[in-house]
Amino acid sequence: MNVFGVGLPEMALIMVLALLVFGPKKLPEIGRSMGKAIKGFQEASREFEEEFKKEAQQIEKSVAAPMKATLEPEAPKVLTPPEAIAEVEPEMASLESSGANGSGPAAEPAETDSPA
Repeated sequence: MNVFGVGLPEMALIMVLALLVFGPKKLPEIGRSMGKAIKGFQEASREFEEEFKKEAQQIEKSVAAPMKATLEPEAPKVLTPPEAIAEVEPEMASLESSGANGSGPAAEPAETDSPA
């Protein structure tokens, strides 16, 4: 029996020392609390190991599964009815002639013929 690198003779020596230090009345309480602590540690260790295995399996699944590439369908293009274009074109023409949009005759610099 080898627990934490401690053999049977060492365990017996530790038990005798504990009996001498704590006495026969306190020894069962200490043993009970030590047993509960070790049991809690084992349960926590088991839960950690299970969680670790679950995560490893999920990673293996995601790596092993082939990646699927799909193209999203294009959004339908909105076609403007000819009536709407006919209504907008006169407005655009009046804006261009007034120079409101930065082009047209008002926006062009005036040319002057100066004798050189």
